[in-house]
Amino acid sequence: MSQTHHATDETLMRYAAGTLAAGPAIVVAAHLASCPACRARVGTYEAIGGALLEDIEPTALSPTALSDVIAMLDAEEDAATLVPPPLAPLEIEGIRLPEALRGCDIGRWRWIGPGMKMSRVGVPQDLEANLILLKVGPGRALPDHGHVGTEFTYIVKGSFTDRFGTFEPGDLAEMNEDVEHQPVVDADGDCICLAAMEGKMRFKSVIGRMLQPIFGI
Repeated sequence: MSQTHHATDETLMRYAAGTLAAGPAIVVAAHLASCPACRARVGTYEAIGGALLEDIEPTALSPTALSDVIAMLDAEEDAATLVPPPLAPLEIEGIRLPEALRGCDIGRWRWIGPGMKMSRVGVPQDLEANLILLKVGPGRALPDHGHVGTEFTYIVKGSFTDRFGTFEPGDLAEMNEDVEHQPVVDADGDCICLAAMEGKMRFKSVIGRMLQPIFGI
């Protein structure tokens, strides 16, 4: 799998620092699992963060620090002796989903328009996360829209094209609030995407604005 579209440096720095919200972080993690280039950049930012920490004046340890660390290491050693059973692949309709969704609550498909379905994804660590799976049929166009905040979209299966190019499996589309676009799914099959929004979509059409309160996107 060769990616053409990647996360921005700002996003990867936020991911490395742990400041990216849970929903977007899951989408970025899905991309990182299949993108060596972005994984390497995250590694660089983590190393820079570690170097900066070394320059911070240390604080005194608590009296129980050593015993706490030893107890933690003992607990990890005990856990390592237990071999967990292999995890079943995450799937929806036989389509393999990113491991980044492990532990999330995958909802049922809901109709949101002709040839379009949505599955809302519950994120245990952030119940307010706006994270969805989106399935769009071949040749279908999403409503022309913009964004409030940044939208992060990982392509699981199929492909779509907009004015920024063609996005295929493994690619990450990152669209900020200055962008308006209309993705069109390519004609060779359904497109399934994992998307997280820091805000809401901003629809240009009346129908899109009518459906928005119903589906929460």
